[in-house]
Amino acid sequence: MRQLLSALSYFSIFFAPFIFPIIVWIASRDPYVAMHSKRALISHILPFIAAVPLLILTFGANHPGSVLGYILLFVIIYFGSFIYNIVKGIQVLRDYA
Repeated sequence: MRQLLSALSYFSIFFAPFIFPIIVWIASRDPYVAMHSKRALISHILPFIAAVPLLILTFGANHPGSVLGYILLFVIIYFGSFIYNIVKGIQVLRDYA
């Protein structure tokens, strides 16, 4: 059960990116599950934290090429976080299989 909850914290990027890891983190008494749900929450929040400076830089940019560069950088960060969550969810499931 602990592997399933830990993996679902990572896979929640598909259905409830912030809510599910927070609920599991608060409700879990198992340190293993709490650790993975906290990591999943951080990896879900990271792209949006990275978006704040990119938005500030985008509004201050005078050249359309730099705006496109900032958007491309956000897409790379978000896609990397998305892949990370999928890989970590599979790894957690395979740990005890």
